[in-house]
Amino acid sequence: MLETGSGRLVAEWQARRLPYVQLLLFTHPRHPYKPAVPVPGSDTAPLGASTRYCAVYGHPIHHSASPAMQNAGLAALGLDWRYLAFDVHPDQVAQAIAGARAMKFIGLNLTVPHKLLALDLVDVLDDSARNWGAVNTICFEAQDASGSWKPLREFAGPVPETIRSHGFNTDADAIIRALREDLNFQSAGARVLLLGAGGAGRTAALKLAASDVAELFLVNRTASKAQALQSEIRKRFPRVQAQVGYPKTAVDLLLNATSVGLNPGDPSPCDAREFAIAKAAAVYDMIYRPAETALLKAAAAAGCRTANGLGMLLYQGAKALELWTGREAPIQEMREALRANVYGRH
Repeated sequence: MLETGSGRLVAEWQARRLPYVQLLLFTHPRHPYKPAVPVPGSDTAPLGASTRYCAVYGHPIHHSASPAMQNAGLAALGLDWRYLAFDVHPDQVAQAIAGARAMKFIGLNLTVPHKLLALDLVDVLDDSARNWGAVNTICFEAQDASGSWKPLREFAGPVPETIRSHGFNTDADAIIRALREDLNFQSAGARVLLLGAGGAGRTAALKLAASDVAELFLVNRTASKAQALQSEIRKRFPRVQAQVGYPKTAVDLLLNATSVGLNPGDPSPCDAREFAIAKAAAVYDMIYRPAETALLKAAAAAGCRTANGLGMLLYQGAKALELWTGREAPIQEMREALRANVYGRH
């Protein structure tokens, strides 16, 4: 069939009503069909009917290094799994999650701007998602013969049709670990300026409050969102002084949890008229691509300790992989894949 040429193929498609996508796979000159997809460390292991899938949803998603990291981890574990990335508009995230469930994906990661939306879209919330107010990881589970819910990895044969989505949060622990390892930041008694009160920002604020910071200064483009977060912190963690707006004096940490900096030409998310960046002892930007944002450049020039979000990405991803596989994540292989992907080197 492949030797007949595209003209004959079109005629045969019309006669047999082959799926249009199948026709494109065979005839489109820029996208030739490839029966095998290379995976880091797997010697171009072929895809097959038994291959299992995980994915990340975001909007935008083109910058994501998660596929490089997670596929390296899957290869190191010797699993016939693949990790994909999809740009999903917020209006369609419910359908996209339902689609992954219908196709029996092992699990999903969710990034900007889906983490808060997913709280109302998953069937079950883990304590981590409930406590930290966002879902960044979904595990799909099915009922076995006894009626018990189990992760899809535990079904070697056909997966039952009754499947549910179980939402987790792996960001909270990851941000604390990354701050400690990358900036030697100790949260107890610290004063923190947090930019952004959305999914990742809210999680960071609540986790920092739970980690006994002394003061949290919350800045968000929509003031009402920062005020709502302030009220929640004051209720749940009354010992923490939560305030809306920039501080007048120095802080131990400035943490950017906004998406400002993702695009070339983005300015610093910190308003220099309100807060001089030199008053921050350390600056952490959750953005990791570009590796040095305008915020981090300004912070380095001012003599601050700086770090980007690569460590947070690594640790939240490693925990997600452990939830999906039930095995310890190969941290070193995942870290090397991230560094190569973001920095172009190991």
